[in-house]
Amino acid sequence: MRLRDELPVDHPLNRFYRFGAALCGLFLLVFGCLGFAGSLSAFDTAGRQVAGLSTNGLLSAVSVVVGLLLVAAAAVGGNIASSVNITVGALFVLSGFVHLFLIDRPANVLDFGMSNVVFSFLMGLLIMTFGMYGRVSGGLPHDNPYWRSRHPDLAARETAATRRPRPGLPGPSVPARPPTT
Repeated sequence: MRLRDELPVDHPLNRFYRFGAALCGLFLLVFGCLGFAGSLSAFDTAGRQVAGLSTNGLLSAVSVVVGLLLVAAAAVGGNIASSVNITVGALFVLSGFVHLFLIDRPANVLDFGMSNVVFSFLMGLLIMTFGMYGRVSGGLPHDNPYWRSRHPDLAARETAATRRPRPGLPGPSVPARPPTT
């Protein structure tokens, strides 16, 4: 698939990708800013809680950067927002798995707890859902721009078939007028 040509600029899915990126990005920005407001040190692993999640200065910084990335993707919109949502969501899920094994170990520099792991899984799945909606499916309708980009020959034939009348079929019929008396 080509990234720029598969979805028209004014396609309704564009709003969905933007909304998802903006919503999740703003949530991460708020979480990161609350962590900074608590004057946390960068590598503190003492288990300070912000919004029910353990955090430190480094996790707050990562949250702000990822939140800004998602908000920027929402500003751009379209396929960029969708692709960024898919990528960031996959990274969140991967981070959940990695930190699941790092809990209570010295390598846990982001101070992840079990609530952070669960949050990482859920946020990752939510962000990926926002990015994949309408793009990944087993049965996309033929008017979907992603289906059309994956099957250009069939799409061209369908478009051509709808533009020209088929031979042997009667043209548009005009209803007969009732007799006047």
